[in-house]
Amino acid sequence: MQKPLIAIILAFTVALSIAIAIPVHAQQPQQQALIISSLEKYAHTKYLDRMTGYLTQDGYNVTVVKDTAVTLNFLTTQLNNYDLVFWRTNTYEWYHVTYWYVGELTNKATTQAYSQDFAKGYVDDTNAIIGVSINFLIEHFRPGSLSHVKLAILEGSISANIANVFLAAGVKGTVDYYQNVSLQFGETDGFTAIVLAYLTSGVSLQNSIWQTITPYITQHFPDPTEVIPIPPVWYMGNATLTIP
Repeated sequence: MQKPLIAIILAFTVALSIAIAIPVHAQQPQQQALIISSLEKYAHTKYLDRMTGYLTQDGYNVTVVKDTAVTLNFLTTQLNNYDLVFWRTNTYEWYHVTYWYVGELTNKATTQAYSQDFAKGYVDDTNAIIGVSINFLIEHFRPGSLSHVKLAILEGSISANIANVFLAAGVKGTVDYYQNVSLQFGETDGFTAIVLAYLTSGVSLQNSIWQTITPYITQHFPDPTEVIPIPPVWYMGNATLTIP
């Protein structure tokens, strides 16, 4: 393992320890949280149990959906049943179009059900795993369609583009990534876990992001000789939003 990677892992391990120490605010039970991991088979979610624990402790009932269970139908019809939605995916390019993996494998029933989206290039199954473009998301998440979702945590490359669509569809706030990232090694999982630790401790959306990235801005880490890049995680929507 390369030295910069070791430093990054150490950095967010320290940050997670700090975040964990924050006292939990009063719980409001029966809130519903959905964790979607579209590529779990290929890039395991680090800290999943820890993130689930944060949510459960904060009064959420947590549903986890992985890999092929994440279907186009599930994605387009079920998200608005939840107060918090966490979608972990990533991108690929095909004919100059960016697609985000859904998880569902190509199959005749889905191809027929979404034939117009396939015909327009909004959906692609080049890699056998179905992927959706930004146009698909715009088409299927119309204004008001996600009005029940308070917060969407979108982990993956340029997920800020998805965040814009979700906000237009009614989501109150998002945590998202504004650059290309890798799901390997768990770096983004670590950053997301830190943000979630702050959020479930009653810290506002804006301050949760700032407290997560500030150590990387100031480079306050055990090894002063290492310069660790600032994680490309940010927020959109209501800066003062708190959960649950």
